[in-house]
Amino acid sequence: MQTHDVSALFPSQAPQPLPATALAYLDRERILAVQGSDATRFLQGQLTCDVAALAVGSSTLGARCNPKGRMQSSFRLLKRSEEEYLLAMAAELLEPQQQDLARYAAFFKVTLQDVSDQWLRFGLWGDQAEAALAATALGDGHALPVAAGTHELWLPLDQADSPLASLTSQATAVPASVWDLQMIRLGIGQVRGETRESFIPQMLNLQHLGGVSFHKGCYTGQEIVARMQYLGKLKRRMYRLRWDGDQLPLPGTTIHDNSTGQAVGEVVMAARAEAHLEVLAVLQNEAAELPTLVIDNIIEPSLQSATLPYEQQMAAEPAAE
Repeated sequence: MQTHDVSALFPSQAPQPLPATALAYLDRERILAVQGSDATRFLQGQLTCDVAALAVGSSTLGARCNPKGRMQSSFRLLKRSEEEYLLAMAAELLEPQQQDLARYAAFFKVTLQDVSDQWLRFGLWGDQAEAALAATALGDGHALPVAAGTHELWLPLDQADSPLASLTSQATAVPASVWDLQMIRLGIGQVRGETRESFIPQMLNLQHLGGVSFHKGCYTGQEIVARMQYLGKLKRRMYRLRWDGDQLPLPGTTIHDNSTGQAVGEVVMAARAEAHLEVLAVLQNEAAELPTLVIDNIIEPSLQSATLPYEQQMAAEPAAE
């Protein structure tokens, strides 16, 4: 199977209304493989997540930070074996991330390789997602749970024909933008090229999504991340918003308080819903509930707050805000 053949199966426009069970081709991300006898030890000292605690065949969200604790990338990490890990991240981030990690990899028995052309990745979610998954043989592929009724499917390119045929017969093919909408509703943000090194992990609520370990020991940027968790006061974090505007804002677009003209945040990601747009944005905490928030300098309409699925978890956390 060729990737252009897969692309032809998925529409460029989302169906209306959105389907009850959907399958999206996640072709806007690329995969970095870290392989070798030191792979676990190497990644444990580079990533925010607890690599050593991860079971073979399972996955976690995570981030790679610079020494100042700013995220160079966010990703889903799959542990295929004790000596092989795959990290899926925004396509434009893979090359700079690989180059930065290579400076440290020279001291370990590991190799770094872009293996995007060896895998196909899909998002599957909705009412019948579990049934569709149960009826599909994935071979050497992986079904990675993201949330209830939501999965990432990783299929080796040379084994993808049969499972893809099964999945497309049971779920409606949709563009990757609809998967973005599902991620927004789950409160799972992503670092993109426009926001590289803009956020520390807590600004994207990554500690509430299992993507940050505060017990595993040192990693690049760990001192800043830990200090913010235990000693600092996080003045900005990610919120979910809805907007009745027409133009989809790009990551990094400024959000203003229209009553003062002050910049109070920036867009993490945005996607179209059936009758509006939905946005994840990092905002100043004191500005998050203001009724006068606007995208860039577009005065009307204003942004409206929406809930995240882990709001109660955040409210109950005893650590510093």
